[in-house]
Amino acid sequence: MSSSAGGRLFILLLLYFLCSSVAYDPMDPDGNITIKWDFMTSNDNHYTVLVSIYNYQLYRHIEIPGWRLGWTWPNDEVIWDMRGAESTNQGDCSRFKGDALPHCCDKSPTIIDLPIGAPYNLRTADCCRSGVLSSLAQGPSLIRASFQMVIDSRNITDDANPKPYNFTLGVPGYSCSNATTVAPSKFKSDTQRTTQAQSTWEVICSYSQFRESATPSCCVSLSTFYDNTIVSCPDCSCGCQGTPTSPLCLRDDEQSRLKELSSDGDGSQGPLLCTKHMCPISVHWHVKVSYKEYWRVKMTITNYNMNKNYSDWNLVLQHPNLRSLVQIFSFNYHPLLQYGSINDTGVFWGIEYYNDMLLNYGENGNVQSEMLLHKDTEEFTFKGGWPFPRRLSFNGHDCVMPPPDLYPSLPKDYSMASSPLVYDVTVFLSSILLSVVLVLL
Repeated sequence: MSSSAGGRLFILLLLYFLCSSVAYDPMDPDGNITIKWDFMTSNDNHYTVLVSIYNYQLYRHIEIPGWRLGWTWPNDEVIWDMRGAESTNQGDCSRFKGDALPHCCDKSPTIIDLPIGAPYNLRTADCCRSGVLSSLAQGPSLIRASFQMVIDSRNITDDANPKPYNFTLGVPGYSCSNATTVAPSKFKSDTQRTTQAQSTWEVICSYSQFRESATPSCCVSLSTFYDNTIVSCPDCSCGCQGTPTSPLCLRDDEQSRLKELSSDGDGSQGPLLCTKHMCPISVHWHVKVSYKEYWRVKMTITNYNMNKNYSDWNLVLQHPNLRSLVQIFSFNYHPLLQYGSINDTGVFWGIEYYNDMLLNYGENGNVQSEMLLHKDTEEFTFKGGWPFPRRLSFNGHDCVMPPPDLYPSLPKDYSMASSPLVYDVTVFLSSILLSVVLVLL
């Protein structure tokens, strides 16, 4: 790799670290995961708590293997009974005698959601989805999980009972605050009667991409109808082959080794296809054709994981012309941020039962869509890299963009005043040829 290319890569990685090392996300400024402990009833030395987990993030979701909520008890609390979830370990309950033993005696329990087919008598409302939480944009009715605990403690009032600490969500990239006392939650039944928790604690978990991984996991390549150049993902965008921090990779002719190298879990530690960029995910942005009043873009998302599928994936895109989006094909779309006439950010995701699952590389791992956008006369241009996205992220992970000085450039004789019909026929044929080349790559 040349020194100039190395310098550009250093700048890209530096910007990546600076932008992702803090929890604040300008595309989702209020996003967080909120955990509420609602103290519902108390009896002698036992009290019942309803724990609810809310995903208030616009586009980040929790996928398989799901959340794993943990904390540390301040005293000798034990969980006598649980509905809607279960602890991963019972712990040492030897101090209790008889056949009836607590559900969990761990000082630091880890709680997981029940699977979809859990018995009805163990369920609560909004439970039993294997820890999966949707985002506000993709599935607002599926952003909540809940479970109920009966806890044994010698202190049952809020003032006398110290709060648990060391809360963890068990999802990479998230850190959680201490529990704080907030206004008691209110609950409305079907009869319009409102009840209230005796007291409520709240924990806020925020996301930082840098906390999840020190390296990116996604990159962007570019092409256009007016330039035969295909700008690839920057070399070593997500690591370089053979380095300690780079994922294990296999060439196409080594796929027979996949079984022996694959992980036992969800495949997130499994090998990738060996590429120059070494990213699990790449997004190709192709400016496909120009019409008189519209222009068309093709997006292709490719999964280079050898054995990991992405369920309910999403792509967040920032581009000034999104406010004039006319039609999207094969994907769902929802605008994220709208400030007056500014509407330049949106989230895209797959259509259920069609392409909402991004399969692994060995199973034709890509999804594609096209967008038709109106040419806003006051700002539209193909010059200066304007038709390319300002920012892209896949599943909440920022993608590494190519350096702007490598973007495809316009032909010297191009003019917006040229006859659109003659020009469009030419670029349409060029677009077909380029599309064939991209398929063969």
